Amino acid sequence: MVTIYDIAKKANVSPMTVSRVVNNSGKISEKTREKVEKIIKELNYIPNNAARSLTLKQSKILSLLITDITNPFYTKVARGAEDKAKQMGYRLLLSNSDESLEKESEYVDMLISSGVDGVLMAPAGDESKKNLKTLIKNKIPFVLIDRQVNGIDCDLVIGDSYHGTRQLLEHLIKQGHSKIALINGPANISTAREREKAYFEILRLAGIEANKQLTSNISYRQNDSHKVVKNLISLPESKRPTAIFAANNFIAINTIKSLRQLNVRVPEDMAVVCFDDPDPIPDFNPFLTLAAQPAYNFGYMGIQLLIERVEGNGPAEKQRVILPPEIIIRNSSMRK
Repeated sequence: MVTIYDIAKKANVSPMTVSRVVNNSGKISEKTREKVEKIIKELNYIPNNAARSLTLKQSKILSLLITDITNPFYTKVARGAEDKAKQMGYRLLLSNSDESLEKESEYVDMLISSGVDGVLMAPAGDESKKNLKTLIKNKIPFVLIDRQVNGIDCDLVIGDSYHGTRQLLEHLIKQGHSKIALINGPANISTAREREKAYFEILRLAGIEANKQLTSNISYRQNDSHKVVKNLISLPESKRPTAIFAANNFIAINTIKSLRQLNVRVPEDMAVVCFDDPDPIPDFNPFLTLAAQPAYNFGYMGIQLLIERVEGNGPAEKQRVILPPEIIIRNSSMRK
């Protein structure tokens, strides 16, 4: 981790001068200030506010950085993380990136500056590698949940996207569906890639020719599925799907709303399945067939692994925990 002493040595000034620049306090010449600020930027120095006031080696504060707190999946993750942190004598800071790499970067810098002991993180996507390397550079332990990032060797708590997708597709195929559309998440997110891989492999193994025209990638959280659904419904009857696999709960809910607007009945005219359970909606019928992931355990087990790293009790090799989903069959996929 870069310190004010490293800055002072390279700038040929005293540590006190660097401290004054960082804290914007005391009298200092503009020329010296500019020189110090230039070196601070070159060395990517992030001030550690906690280190200024704490003499303890640990702050007993952990961070949970997730992508969308409005998603019921992550709400349950947060509950599991908070429960385990409190049980182990730690406090938990919650941050929400909104699937934004830029916002995630800002939070990572803030967390380092705040002096947290470790970070439990659902990365925004493959580009999060830059932020994870920043944590590594600053020697901040972290554990990834729900998603993984290629090239980053760390502890993981993830779901079994492949087998969850397989079971949902096999259910649809048993119901007689052979034209199944996939409305997937962004291709730069590991869960979306795993679900797409399973989609094509399971259809091939079932002797069903996959049609690229029936697959699409959209945001996991934005309400932008209407155009995709409209395009699917406008296909010639011979190519039009009779079932839709939605990559997550938000996509599924918006898909069903779009189908209703287009006077397409679920499940009579179109079956719908998805990953993760949405919050109950009183007037929403039918209920969704889905792969329910144990969200609470993602947070609970993730914090447990993180504390082991923070306290130096973890194994030498990084741990990889894969949590299987529970397949729940409801009305949205049943033939009427």
